Amino acid sequence: MSRFDPPALENHLQGKVVVLTGGALGIGSELVRLLHSSGASIFFGDVLITQGEALAKELSATSKTGQHVRFLYCNVQSHLANLGLFDLAMKTCGRVDHAASVAGINKEEDIASKELDMESVRKEPDIDDSIDVNLRGPILFSRIAGVYLRQPPLNDKSSTAAADKSLTLVSSVAGFTEAPGLAIYSSAKHGVYGLMRALRKVLIKSSSYAIRTNAVCPWMTETRMVKGIDADWREAGLPRNKAIDVARVIAGVMVANSLNGEALYVEGGRAWGIEEGIDRTQPQWMGEKQSRDFLKGQEVLGTGESW
Repeated sequence: MSRFDPPALENHLQGKVVVLTGGALGIGSELVRLLHSSGASIFFGDVLITQGEALAKELSATSKTGQHVRFLYCNVQSHLANLGLFDLAMKTCGRVDHAASVAGINKEEDIASKELDMESVRKEPDIDDSIDVNLRGPILFSRIAGVYLRQPPLNDKSSTAAADKSLTLVSSVAGFTEAPGLAIYSSAKHGVYGLMRALRKVLIKSSSYAIRTNAVCPWMTETRMVKGIDADWREAGLPRNKAIDVARVIAGVMVANSLNGEALYVEGGRAWGIEEGIDRTQPQWMGEKQSRDFLKGQEVLGTGESW
């Protein structure tokens, strides 16, 4: 894997307009703070109203002239809730420059439980929230983001909006490795990784704006989602991310204007590109002839417009 060192933000996000979900706590709230300190306007959603409103109020008190920090209640399972975030950004600032799908939950049902028997298996499993938040939400978000990111500025016709736009999807290490006991979560996060792969060659050519699509896949990160294993992890002496580490990688992806179609594994505050290694070694693990045939087939398939 190739190391990804997040570029210095400097003034690259100054005046940019960012929409993101899951911004009230954890990785999302650190990202909101980081973007705000970099001069961006942020429109973020979450189901945690108290925390979201408090964060927006706190940051708004130190915002620069023309800089906006707005929170909106957003259950990412809802198409209209996702749409509302983008509408608020467009109404306020006239454009969207970057979008990040961060929201996620770790609600899990053990579908391979030894306790399941011929009677209990008849009860429908409680898996809808996990699938809807962790996979359906990013799909809905991405569909809307692709449209709003390619719109020209509305409020200032003379404005030179960045030709470089980005969509960043937060997957997980469980999105490309095995995760025993997390069948629902892992399936959804694999889906987010696949969503990035499906969009990366399409959105980049969808308009005069180059919309880059990337995924960020954190390993163990100090958030409320992993409190149950925190002590064991510390005792094992394994590397861990702080929420700000992952936030820095997401913000770095926004300003790395040559990065498209990559998945970044984040471990111990450092990031590595996964896709580059997969592509480079494809003839080894797929076979040289099979790899050549596959790549030729991908050219024939294109981006699906003629299917």
